[in-house]
Amino acid sequence: MQKGTVVLLSIMLILFMFTDQLSAQDQQLFTDVLQKYVKNGLVDYKGLTQDKNLDKYLSQLSQTNPDKLNRDEKLAFWINAYNAFTLQVVRDNYPIESITELHTGGKVIGYLLGKTVWDKEFITINNKKYSLNDIEHKILRKMNEPRIHFAIVCASISCPELRNEAFEADKIDAQLYEQTTKFLNDKTRNHFDIKNRKAYISEIFNWFGEDFGKSDENILKFISKFISGNISKDIQSNISSWSISFNDYDWGLNNTK
Repeated sequence: MQKGTVVLLSIMLILFMFTDQLSAQDQQLFTDVLQKYVKNGLVDYKGLTQDKNLDKYLSQLSQTNPDKLNRDEKLAFWINAYNAFTLQVVRDNYPIESITELHTGGKVIGYLLGKTVWDKEFITINNKKYSLNDIEHKILRKMNEPRIHFAIVCASISCPELRNEAFEADKIDAQLYEQTTKFLNDKTRNHFDIKNRKAYISEIFNWFGEDFGKSDENILKFISKFISGNISKDIQSNISSWSISFNDYDWGLNNTK
């Protein structure tokens, strides 16, 4: 092999490696999509069906090797992947009234058979197949960051509001803090009766209680870090007197209609 060819191949390899890393960090395309179609956490799925930029972003995700990323980059990457591919699966099947309509055999049968929309391996990243459940349970939940539950959105009314910007490594902590604070202070999703010391909270804390410390007291300790004023102080001072109740979950589509 001639010297010039070796040099050229070396340059191409360096450019390829740089491009791979750059694409993983360049989330502007997804931010553009979210800002155009997401308002107050709700999605204009009808408009999204006519847009090609989401597909371009999904292709970018699919061609990225997440193993090359550091922790914050991975965290942002996989949260964005979960949200982007959720948008895709709803968009591709729109119109629907609930994402649960996409379970094989319907809402109940899909759960019983383990064939929900979240179990389907329709995602390809770096030549590997994933389901939404793989991303949530096998990757994100193993990163020891419980605030991911307020960042990933399963296209339903009772989910956290979908953020209208992509998550980015250099500000991931602030974004997760804001998402968690907003969700916990949203009275349509969480309500705190300080007089009777009763917390009416999202089913998310029931389904994923172990991520917040398993016990009711640990869940309340976590919550108290993000809610404001007298309620937070009272929980911290009288935590054993507080009790928890879980709200019904609305699986209606988070659609602007």
